[in-house]
Amino acid sequence: MAKHWYVVHAFSGYEGRVKRSLEDAIERAGMQDFFGEILVPTEEIVEMRSGSQRRSERKFFPGYVLVNMELTDETWHLVKNVPQVMGFIGGTGDRPAPITEKEADAILQRVQEGVDKPRPKVLFEAGEVVRVTDGPFNDFSGVVEEVDYGKSRLRVSVMIFGRSTPVDLEFGQVEKS
Repeated sequence: MAKHWYVVHAFSGYEGRVKRSLEDAIERAGMQDFFGEILVPTEEIVEMRSGSQRRSERKFFPGYVLVNMELTDETWHLVKNVPQVMGFIGGTGDRPAPITEKEADAILQRVQEGVDKPRPKVLFEAGEVVRVTDGPFNDFSGVVEEVDYGKSRLRVSVMIFGRSTPVDLEFGQVEKS
C-alpha cells in the first residue's frame, strides 16, 4: 500500500506535543515503515516592534496535524490512542479518508513558502486608512496608495497643511486605524 496524507484533529495549542507523542509512539511500536512525515502546518511571519524586525511562527491550521501514513488497523489505533488526539478529519468514524494529493501539495507548498519568504503579520490594502506611529509624520492619518510586500514598505497619502502628500513608510511605522 502507498502512504497518503491524513488530517488528525488535535487539541488546539497541543499540535507540537501531539507530533512528538506520535513520533515516540511510532518508534516504540517499531512502525516507522508505515509512517512518513508528520507535519504541523506553520508559516514564518515578520512583524516590526520598536523599530526592529521580529520573526515568529504562526500555525495556519490551528488544531490540526498532517500525518503521512499507510492506513491499517494498527496505524489507525496508534494515532487515535495518542494523548490530545480527538480523531481523524474526513471519511467515516472507523475509516478515515486521506486528503487529495493536490491539497497536500498546496499545504506543503505554503509551508515551504513560509520558510523561504516570511509573510508580514499585518496585511495592508490600497485604499485602507492607517495611522502613522513612528517618524516625522507621527500621529498623522493617511490612505494607503501602494503596498510593496517585497520591501515591506507602503506609500501613504498624508494630509499636510491641507494638501495630500505621498510618503514612503515601512510596515512597522504604521498601524491600521
